[in-house]
This record gives sequence, structure tokens and C-alpha cells, in this order.
Amino acid sequence: MRLNTLATAPTIGRRVALAALVIAGCIATPAFGQPELPRQMAWTAYNLGTTGYNQAVAIGAMLRDRYNITLRVIPGQNDVSRLLPLDTGRVQFSANGVATYFAQEGMFQFADPQWGPKPLRMLMSSNGLSNQAVAVAADTGVTTFAELRGRRVPYVRAAPALNISMEAYLACGGLTWDDVERVDFPGYEAMWEGVINGDVDVAFGTTVSGPTRRLEASPRGIRWLPAPHDDEACWQRLSAVGPYFNKYSATRGAGISDDNPQEAGTYPYPILIALESQDENTVYWMTRVINENFADFKDADPGAIGWALESQVFNWVVPYHAGAVRYWREVGAWTDEYEAHNQALIRRQEVLADAWSEVEGENIDDREAFMARWQQVRAERLEAAGFDPVWR
Repeated sequence: MRLNTLATAPTIGRRVALAALVIAGCIATPAFGQPELPRQMAWTAYNLGTTGYNQAVAIGAMLRDRYNITLRVIPGQNDVSRLLPLDTGRVQFSANGVATYFAQEGMFQFADPQWGPKPLRMLMSSNGLSNQAVAVAADTGVTTFAELRGRRVPYVRAAPALNISMEAYLACGGLTWDDVERVDFPGYEAMWEGVINGDVDVAFGTTVSGPTRRLEASPRGIRWLPAPHDDEACWQRLSAVGPYFNKYSATRGAGISDDNPQEAGTYPYPILIALESQDENTVYWMTRVINENFADFKDADPGAIGWALESQVFNWVVPYHAGAVRYWREVGAWTDEYEAHNQALIRRQEVLADAWSEVEGENIDDREAFMARWQQVRAERLEAAGFDPVWR
């Protein structure tokens, strides 16, 4: 059984079908009183001021105003600081990003002996009108990824979500890191300032993030490089590196509009996740409360519109929690196809867990040797089970 990990963004037909469910839900959804949730809850989220943090706070305000439930949103500076409180049980949920996938896979920072693959589960996610894409300074004249050959490309230290995504887009143009001049930066903001200041020519990020507006307003200007959806070779190479990307035509962002969309890729952000062990009823009610009170917070942040039912992606690269599946099935959004996909993802996690236990049983003391052995065994066991390891 080989799992195709390339998910696609909601099609027009599917959006129409889900929109019909929304209308039906408004008419037929039974009213409920107090949801079966703890009166005090905690999530982790991205840094203060990010769209992910703002959306979590907006959902918290809805919980407070509707049900007198207090949601504490704990900002995390990096992927580990967001997932550690979830892993140790300090928080019930995390509004996380694509590192959810890396943690599931036990890769990059999660290949450390202290981590390993985690049985993470989705509830739902925000899939807004923007892309996660690559912008080039307009004054370079570059219009395609292939033209980045020999150009200065940023690499953000300890940020695989940025670097793997950049690598995936380079692959779209038939390039690797060996084909460009790598320039290291300490963080996301510094990377974008590097483009503005002329230190690099290109950067990766969400099309609606603040730094993209600053580049647009600078003398260099901004141009988003396309990953054409009908370019099968581009997307085959791109998805081989970053299978978490969905094809999408963004209509929001710096230099982007309804009249000037950007054809590239995106992935859900933020992604509301829990551990597989989280109480099924708690997950059910958390999912239900967010979906059925969407109108209360949809205008709180530009990205919050992405929590709409018709924007949900049920065939991404991380499985859904049983409690969430129960709710989505109740409202008619969950299909047999999604269930089969979900079960395949759960089976993948089981293979990863068994492979990790195998390596732990070898009692390798040296950290680097352990990580190298893990990556070898991980790839071998996934391939033997019919799954694509993606990374080796």
C-alpha cells in the first residue's frame, strides 16, 4: 500500500458541497447548552502578534463569551517550545504549523533521542486565501524558480519548516541547494530584512505576513514566483521534498489580489492538534464548538476566515483524531475516502513508532549515531510497509 501524500486544496465542487453542508447546518444543527469541555483550558500557539496567535486568542474570546470557558494561549518561540507542553500534558491542544508533520515523522529537530515520532492528531485547521510561497525582489528580473540558479537564497538556522519549504520550491525549478548561494540568517524577520537590504534575492513565507508588505513598499519591490498547477514535473519534484503542500491560487497578500492571484502552494496554518491519547469527547466538543461558532471569530484576523467548514482539508498528511472524525461525520463532511486516507496515515504512525522502538532497543549512546541509525531504520521500515519515507 503506497500512500499518496500530496493533498489538494478544496476543489470548487467540494467547496460547493461543503458550503451546502454549512447552510444545512445553520438550519438543522441542534442547539446545545454548555459543551462538555473543561472550564479552564490551554493551547500553545505561535509568537505574540502572529496570525496563528491572534486566531487562537479570537477562539478563546468566543469560548469566554459563549460558555464562560477560559482559554490560556501560550506563545511558543519555536516548534519544540510549542509541542513540548502538548507532549507533557501541560496543554490540551496546540495551534501549530507544518512542524506538526515533522514531529509525526520524527525528522529534523524531532529526530533527537529525546523526541522521536509523535502520534499527533488534527481537529481542524485554518486554510485561508493566502499561499506559503517564495517571493523574489522584483529588481532582480527573476520570474521562474529555474532562474534562481546562482542567486543568493536564505537559509534560516534551526528552522526546517522554512528551509525544507524553500528546498521544495527550488526543486520545482529543477534546483537544489548546491545550485544556489546559501546565505544563513538567524530568523524569519532577519531573512526578509536581508531581501530588503539587498543581502539575498529571495525569501519564503506566507503571502500575507508583515515583512512581505515591507518588501513590496521598498525600492526593490516584490514578485511572487509561480508554481504552475498544470506543470506536473514541477509538482512531482516539489511534493517529493514537501508533500505537505497543497496547490492553491492565493488572492490575498503583498502584490496579490482577486484580479492578480498567485498560483503556487500552501498548507494549513494554524493547525489545531492534540495527542492521540487526548480524550475523545473533549476533542469532539472542541471541534464542534469552533465550527458551530465560526461566525463569532471569523473577522478577528484576516486568516481566521480559513476555519470555515468549506475550507477544511480532510486528506492532508497528518491524521484526524477520533473525536474530530466523530463530529465531521455527524455533519456529513467525512467520507469513506477520507476515512481510508486517515487509516493509512494512522498505520504510517504505527510503523514509525515501531521503528523508533527498534532503534531505542539498540542502546546507542552517541546522539549523532542514534539519529543516523534512526533515519536509516525509519526509511527502511516505511518502504517495507509500502510508504514513501520522503526523507532519508
